[in-house]
Amino acid sequence: MSRSSLLPEHPMFFSPALAATIGLEEAILLQQLGLLTQTSAPNSRAGFDWFTIQRTQLLEQCAFWTATDLHRISRNLAEKAILLIESPPLHTHHELIFAFNESSNNASSVPTTHVPPPKRALTLRDNWTPSDDIIQLLQLNHAIPSDFALAQIDEFILYWRERGEPSHAWNTKFRSHVIAQWRRQQTSSALPAAKPSSFDVHEPLPLDRDWRPSSDALEILARNDIDNEFIEQAIPEFILYWRERGSAPKELNSRFIQHIRLQWARYTSAITHSTEPTRIAKDWAPSRDVYDILKLSHIDREFADKLIPEFIVFWLDSNQLHTSWNSKFLQHVKFHWARQHQIPSSDKGASATRAQSLADDLSDTSWAQ
Repeated sequence: MSRSSLLPEHPMFFSPALAATIGLEEAILLQQLGLLTQTSAPNSRAGFDWFTIQRTQLLEQCAFWTATDLHRISRNLAEKAILLIESPPLHTHHELIFAFNESSNNASSVPTTHVPPPKRALTLRDNWTPSDDIIQLLQLNHAIPSDFALAQIDEFILYWRERGEPSHAWNTKFRSHVIAQWRRQQTSSALPAAKPSSFDVHEPLPLDRDWRPSSDALEILARNDIDNEFIEQAIPEFILYWRERGSAPKELNSRFIQHIRLQWARYTSAITHSTEPTRIAKDWAPSRDVYDILKLSHIDREFADKLIPEFIVFWLDSNQLHTSWNSKFLQHVKFHWARQHQIPSSDKGASATRAQSLADDLSDTSWAQ
């Protein structure tokens, strides 16, 4: 009987029971590692048989995977205490140095009949941190900056501690969490006017009118330099939103953090780039950008600071509205700086150093036009 064109190669076998226990990809890779070690001489150390397999061998044997896939799956096996790995990440190194997590006295060449039981699933610790490999993978595969990934740790811990669910692979969950947050941020940046997406509701729970965010949530927001008064004012709106929906998500504190971060970003952006004319405040002061611009023009900061009281009094008296008092102040300072440095030639004598009288100076408001 001729072989079907759809089956040009010999099939790859794996144990269904093993796949159901540790995962399909992990079962396939474990089987292939067992086959490759049949022709490799182990190096016995510390009670384990260590093998060195070239990355090219694994890629030839498992052509449907990339080096990054092999690294991810092998690390999953290590997290489940099935493999011990000594080599650097496989997508950056040319070989895999590993041992099956069983005594070398009892080790078999193909570990398909006996696999050590995986580690007991654990809840997330308060001080949990992701592995360096995960941070590196997020950078290489998804172009996610390490600073962004590390900034998600607190929220990730809070979310899963609220749920109280155990897991074997917190690194994998963290990777998925960071990717989702990164995509959400990119979408929000591309569509700044879009409304925040609806929260996923897992278990409908009534939200009490007196609900308060947890101390952990408030601490995370404080570390983001978000004003506490702003947070307090946002709580009633948040409660009203979920009461109108008739239910609230289980991970309410995490949703509150997301809500506050989004609202704070919009608020600060609106304040910084406001286009609505306003009156000058009695305690108005120029921004740091103003001083930077003056410095580029070689204008002393001390000279500019002396002009602030006169500038404020004039515009308070005029009762006019402007969209940018910084721009007005820049014009004011540059005008007076230019006048002060218009020094006449020496042959006109000292009496010519002032082109106009003091009364003219005090009544001159051409800088305000």
